[in-house]
Amino acid sequence: MRLWMTVLISLFSAGLASSVSGQDYPNRTIRVVVPFSPGGATDILARLVGQQLTERLKQPVIVENRAGGGGHIGAGYVAKAPPDGYTLLAAGIPQAIGMSLYKNLPYQMEKDLAPITMFATFPSVIAVHPSLPVKSVKGLLALARKRPGELNFGAVTGSPNHLAIVLLNVMGKVNMVHVPYKGGGPVVIDLVAGNLQVAAMGLPPALGMVKAGKLRPIAVTSAQRSAVLPDVPTVQESGVPGYEVTSWYGMFAPTGTPDLIILKLHSQIAASLKAKVIVDRLATLGAEASGIGPEEFGKYVRAEIAKWAEVVKISGAKAD
Repeated sequence: MRLWMTVLISLFSAGLASSVSGQDYPNRTIRVVVPFSPGGATDILARLVGQQLTERLKQPVIVENRAGGGGHIGAGYVAKAPPDGYTLLAAGIPQAIGMSLYKNLPYQMEKDLAPITMFATFPSVIAVHPSLPVKSVKGLLALARKRPGELNFGAVTGSPNHLAIVLLNVMGKVNMVHVPYKGGGPVVIDLVAGNLQVAAMGLPPALGMVKAGKLRPIAVTSAQRSAVLPDVPTVQESGVPGYEVTSWYGMFAPTGTPDLIILKLHSQIAASLKAKVIVDRLATLGAEASGIGPEEFGKYVRAEIAKWAEVVKISGAKAD
């Protein structure tokens, strides 16, 4: 009897150790929490990657939308989930900005979330209404200096596109005035209608209006030109050295998740990002796939949190 008890205890202990270390991972359904409503960039990427992971890991990978609080309700939920690799978070630049934009968050990105890998990066395009007599960033800044406080731009408060223009204000030493919006769609509509003069926008909603001649693109915010707008220069090329604003999204796990699980997820996600269905979809969005490792991604996230803390401080932007 004692021998059988010893054997059972040994087997149980071995199984528990395997489970804790992640050697048998995954052996059940994985949930990927998207802290925004369906249809946005984070949701699209999470579902594309989730489909690939389901095939690669031989376990269901489902996406669960937990929207609210500027993307921080869902992120806070994952931060407090068991660190076993079965509850993950698809998130990105909104959470990095939120670390300084919001006062009372239920989590801290650097402390409570373990970076796995970056999915992709997305540039924005700075566009003006065709009636504005500028065709470049240099021209826009020159006009803004001649007419301080008269030019306006629209954006969701605290969004990457809001802070993209705030950063241009700071680096270009001008004062274009922010008009707050609740969504990116109305910004495009009002810019096309001439109710706004300037805006930074994601490429997908802007491309149609640009190609139709209803908006004039003057620069992209990334460090390199966009393949979908190859003739449009970057802000850096346009006389503002060091300027770069790139939206990014990736996968995170609760801090404390075993390294073996983190590394396995990274390798499988990085491989998934090379699948043709994802490559083709990213191309239509004007995005560039990433797949960098956990350590490099962690450094990038920390740098982004610090960068945007400075911009938020300068802008005076706040959110409840």
